[in-house]
Amino acid sequence: MPSDRLSRLLARLENRLDAAAILSGDAVPDAYCADAAAQGQRPLAVLRPRNCADVSAILSAANDLGQPLVVQGGRTGLSGGSRPVADEVSLSLERMSSIESIDTVAQTLIAGAGTPMQVVQQGASDAGLFFGVDIGARGSATVGGNIGTNAGGIRVLRYGMYRAQVMGLEAVLADGTVLTSLKGLPKDNSGYDLNQLFIGSEGTLGIITRACLKLHPKPKIERNAFLALPSLAAAQDLLSKLRVELAGLLSAFEVIFPNVYEGTVAHMGIRPPVAPRAGMYAMVEIQGQAPDQDNERFETVLAAALEDGLASDVVLSNSVREFQTLWAIRDGINGFLTACGQNAGYDISVPLGRMQEFLDATAQSISMVDPGAVSFIFGHLGDGNLHYCMVTSREKDVAKAVFSGIEQVGGGVSAEHGIGTDKVGYLNYARSEAEIATMRRLKAAFDPNAILNRGRVFAAPVSVAQMERA
Repeated sequence: MPSDRLSRLLARLENRLDAAAILSGDAVPDAYCADAAAQGQRPLAVLRPRNCADVSAILSAANDLGQPLVVQGGRTGLSGGSRPVADEVSLSLERMSSIESIDTVAQTLIAGAGTPMQVVQQGASDAGLFFGVDIGARGSATVGGNIGTNAGGIRVLRYGMYRAQVMGLEAVLADGTVLTSLKGLPKDNSGYDLNQLFIGSEGTLGIITRACLKLHPKPKIERNAFLALPSLAAAQDLLSKLRVELAGLLSAFEVIFPNVYEGTVAHMGIRPPVAPRAGMYAMVEIQGQAPDQDNERFETVLAAALEDGLASDVVLSNSVREFQTLWAIRDGINGFLTACGQNAGYDISVPLGRMQEFLDATAQSISMVDPGAVSFIFGHLGDGNLHYCMVTSREKDVAKAVFSGIEQVGGGVSAEHGIGTDKVGYLNYARSEAEIATMRRLKAAFDPNAILNRGRVFAAPVSVAQMERA
């Protein structure tokens, strides 16, 4: 019985962990029952390790007893990866939240898995360096969760996904075995790079406890511009132009569809920086090391975009305050969507060359299953990641329409939020049977008793034997 198993687990751990590490019964706060998207089940208990040794002890005991664990950090996920299901114990890494060291010569930083992104960003800045990933949930999203979902955000165009920031990991396997590789070497082909297996695996293969992260020179100039454009095609043409003309400078290219832009500025109660009723809107950012030269390059290429008809209006930031004000529009979209009653959202990856094809076909499919549905689309055009948000009364039918459209153009059903529990049924829209079978083999090898984030990425197995079938 789950209650007997829990009692045995806590009995094994009570002398190994400190008093603050174990919450059970009425002591489990409601915050551990949900992620940022939905309410889940109340975990049987919450275990809050201080360090890698504690995590190892917890996993060893849970594995021996067959106790399923849900791994939690900032609980900002949107796909159910950290949302508890029945009979799970929460393993929360929130206490492992400090920066251990910063190497300014190697430009690396070692941090605990529970460290919020904003703490990493500030630590890098205080050392005269820069961390390349940024997302809206920077204040609460943690290193471990970001690695587990291979987070992206607004600057993938310049710095790559979170995977590109990872120089080394410390991780604990399901049986308590500790793997430590925090050397931070740019080149190390000494056998398999096991670190890569844990990035994007959503806590299903092992628990990340520390990470060595790549840092970058701090920009001497950051400047952005908000543009009105005639169409998505114009935005794509402008992106292609900027990749060449602003090579080494371009750090972000966000696209915002008209109803999202107009609704967001109205919801925020601010004056629109560019006139409404354009066909498309974009936010462009540069980061550089030569302010005078970089400013000139930025202004010249945007002036040319106006002359060439790629843009109909442009507003450039001329101060830190204006820079932050323009970004606040992008950050304010979620507030507008909440006010609209958004009840479905799809974090998708679309080939740039087939994006309009996808949009047209998907809009038609959605109109057939839910004529009253309203779409709100924005995202990171520079890497093909769209956030396709909806107000719909036919969520399952609309999800199938969106993911079928993704399958047709060769896209991805999760660009940066992970599969979790919510997208398990749609993984085969983006991965072949052979790919999924290989993933299952890895899961069976690393976690034969299926205690780690069971039911995430794949459906929960009826038995361990079923896991091993591929």
